[in-house]
Amino acid sequence: MPQFSFDLASLSDHRECRRAIRDGSRSFYAASRLLPAETRKRAFALYAFCRLSDDAIDLSGGSKDALDRLRDRLASAASGRPLPCAADRAMADLMRRCAIPVALPEALLEGLAWDSEGRSYETIDDLFDYAARVAGAVGVMMALIMDVRSPQALARACDLGVAMQLTNIARDVGEDARLGRIYFPRQWLRDAGIDADAWLSDPNLDERLRPIVARLIREADALYGRAHAGIALLPPSCRPAILAAALIYQEIGREIERNAFDSVTQRARVSATRKLLLMARAMGGALSLSETDATPPLACANFLIESARSGRASSSRAPQPVVGWHESFIRVLGVLERLQRSERFEG
Repeated sequence: MPQFSFDLASLSDHRECRRAIRDGSRSFYAASRLLPAETRKRAFALYAFCRLSDDAIDLSGGSKDALDRLRDRLASAASGRPLPCAADRAMADLMRRCAIPVALPEALLEGLAWDSEGRSYETIDDLFDYAARVAGAVGVMMALIMDVRSPQALARACDLGVAMQLTNIARDVGEDARLGRIYFPRQWLRDAGIDADAWLSDPNLDERLRPIVARLIREADALYGRAHAGIALLPPSCRPAILAAALIYQEIGREIERNAFDSVTQRARVSATRKLLLMARAMGGALSLSETDATPPLACANFLIESARSGRASSSRAPQPVVGWHESFIRVLGVLERLQRSERFEG
């Protein structure tokens, strides 16, 4: 009997994918420990491919050749003939087993292409278009690896991805500016009397930026509120992990508030202890979630939802067991032990 249901990715491939998320996003890695083993492995595979794509664009300086190579790699993975790379093999398996339409990872690559072009965003809706591609598409793919395909659940999954991306933008204002990037809607900047290009030439803590950061966090919070209702549509065994990820990321916004909305000279981080408390809260909170939000999807999410719905649900996956509170608690204790051993744990 094979160790994995995947045909193309080896044990070492999956270990490499696991290292990618452990080293690249400690918040997601901590929350992922609450997922059932099979779903967790698939989440690692998805993250590894997303991380590979992001790194390839950054390391190439956003060159068109790098994007073309990524598109070729994705096409090869989608056809079941991945390049000899752990992330590619794992992604090929993931797309086949979970019936992930190629349009979804293609949307992610389109968003990365917008980054390489240095595209700016005039309105909040324009920014949503970008966030839907680089993060909303990932949220939808996460829903698919949990065998969830209802339009309402996919809409809320995209809400969560977009909310997390807005949080990233609010947190990384100074870091992005030093790379010559600014993601705030240009309209917001003009209304505040800020010349975006002039500020980028000398990114400093302009007091007029604080209300803009606060405004973006409010936009994210509204989407987190919608997303929480969608978590109730996920398999019970997956809800604590996704709620934990949402709570931890939303807490970054609270840290930005405590920093008086200064994301230029400071970078908000959620402490290991606070992450653990939020994970524990997610374990209990996941039991009381209700499916109460029937808000239509963001307009920018419609093409993602339609693409996801066009995929064929996998019939080869075994049912996921429901994880009891005691099992989740044991997992959290394991995470706590690892956090206590690691002084490098950061958001």
